[in-house]
Amino acid sequence: MRDGAAPAEEATLPALIAAVARGEQAALRGVYDRQAARLFGVANAILRDREMAADALHDAFLKLAARAAQFDPARGAAEAWLAGIVRHAALDLARRRGREMPTDDPGLGDTPVPPAALEQVAASEEGRRLRECLLALEESRRHGIVLAFVHGLSHAQIAARLELPLGTVKGWIRRGLLQLRGCLA
Repeated sequence: MRDGAAPAEEATLPALIAAVARGEQAALRGVYDRQAARLFGVANAILRDREMAADALHDAFLKLAARAAQFDPARGAAEAWLAGIVRHAALDLARRRGREMPTDDPGLGDTPVPPAALEQVAASEEGRRLRECLLALEESRRHGIVLAFVHGLSHAQIAARLELPLGTVKGWIRRGLLQLRGCLA
């Protein structure tokens, strides 16, 4: 820590969180070293999947780095505050992953189209017709289809990027593809 403060090994957890709020990387490492095993246990108890628990712990430490200034020791223990951050990160991850159900239906856009195929279509008469039909779609449907088929994003990634429910995004893309099929027929 800077300015003659105690080293990270000797600092209290609230002092480390305050140092994280000031942008001190060593303090973030100190919080991680002291709390990661316990917090991983919290995430794993919720998710029951070690890989997802590790992802939740990672997300939680990113949130900690961004929100450390919000910690108020007068409102509760630092350990409980950190556990709350991990709990929310684990629940968010469980909701996101629980809603994503990949299918074998290529019309739903779960599998991205290779870039070479897109270039061939774009250069053809079919490409011109496709652009016209895309422009005729409602903006939300067009945007979802472009993110899925041009940028190769999954439905879950599109939902996260647009901050929308996964079902809404899947519906937009599905209805847009049906409209495109009708327009191109």
